[in-house]
Amino acid sequence: MGMSAGGNDGGVMAEINVTPLVDVMLVLLIIFMITTPMMNHKVKVDLPTKTVLKLEEEKATPMTLAIDDAGQMYLDDALIDQRALEDRLRREALRTPQPMIELRADRTTQYKQIAEAMATVKNAGIRKLGFITEPSK
Repeated sequence: MGMSAGGNDGGVMAEINVTPLVDVMLVLLIIFMITTPMMNHKVKVDLPTKTVLKLEEEKATPMTLAIDDAGQMYLDDALIDQRALEDRLRREALRTPQPMIELRADRTTQYKQIAEAMATVKNAGIRKLGFITEPSK
């Protein structure tokens, strides 16, 4: 009647051949691998290289300027007066690299004395000045 001789095909599924799909994907992958590095560097630029001088590698040892509560100043633990301090700091400012001055002051030192010491360091030409404090508990 209207049935074919082969009859019942319901149990057999048609399989898709994936080999051409894999081939196309591999070709696309190769194309992207070749073109991606070309897209990154469109303009060729000769970049400068940094030359590090020996003077930049050396770091000057910091100097400690301490002021006690009586206003006496100590440079690297040696008592020093205002005029000698100015002369010493001017000589140190000419060195390359310039040393850092670490300022330590007693808790009861008057602010005026600390401000004068800071002005002395600045007027001598020292560019780096740090304050030494104790961490709070």
